[in-house]
Amino acid sequence: MSGYGKERGGTFQQPGHTGYPGDAIFVFDPEWEAFCDRHVKQAAAYKDDPNLFGYFSDNEMPFRFKSLDNYLALPEKDPGYLAAVEWIKNQGITKDQITDKHREEFMAVVAERYFSVVSKALKKYDPNHMYIGARFYSSEKNYPEFMKTAGKYLDIISNNYYGKWTPDSSDMANWTSWSGRPFIITEYYTKGEDSGMPNQSGAGWIVKTQKDRGLFYQNYNLALLESKNCVGWHYFKYQDNDPTATGVDPSNTDSNKGIVNNYYEVWTPMMELMKELNIRVYSIIEYFDNLRN
Repeated sequence: MSGYGKERGGTFQQPGHTGYPGDAIFVFDPEWEAFCDRHVKQAAAYKDDPNLFGYFSDNEMPFRFKSLDNYLALPEKDPGYLAAVEWIKNQGITKDQITDKHREEFMAVVAERYFSVVSKALKKYDPNHMYIGARFYSSEKNYPEFMKTAGKYLDIISNNYYGKWTPDSSDMANWTSWSGRPFIITEYYTKGEDSGMPNQSGAGWIVKTQKDRGLFYQNYNLALLESKNCVGWHYFKYQDNDPTATGVDPSNTDSNKGIVNNYYEVWTPMMELMKELNIRVYSIIEYFDNLRN
């Protein structure tokens, strides 16, 4: 969708992701499906690659609870506006009669259009690898109808999951219950005060020391291992932001997010605690499984 937006016009940079007019992605454009097929054709070169895990199709798109309102606020000739008007007409309601139930149902309509088109193209050109989603980052993953629809087309649900010291067990159970799929956490981190960096950009919280960052890593991932529904995690990110870089994403300008600094020196207190957990992952899973038996 971000690639299509660059070709179509109208997108813009937001901190961490691409922005769309009125937070309404272009799934109802008549050109969207043809673009998707053309764009995804490049995946055919990787269909037999044994080292490829799968594909993300986008990053942090605005799958909003009020998507119906957002599409109805677009210009009247916009395909998204016309699709939303047609949808409420088919529901036998007017704009003034829209309820939260309608809003959740329309979220699923947007999800159906997006994920069905992308999945069709991916399976056409590379049927051998997984479709691991579009890195959900907001409240979309808390709506059953949306997640159920996404799960029809995804092999794994990918979530960027901030705002929690410990992943919520109810959240994790719901993601799989609603979608029918396992999940992977694709972004999370903390920043250390002792790094000497400003730490003003980004979504992760600030802790006092690199050791505290390592303890956060252990605590966070122990909950993922206990969940039984998580198939992995991506710590964000490998290298700290470079404060001297220009033209970068505004969410990645000055923060201690990495496992190494900008001289590729390891944040050792953090790494030691990461390693302590990582080399015991399978025995920890076995421990949690035995607790349930």
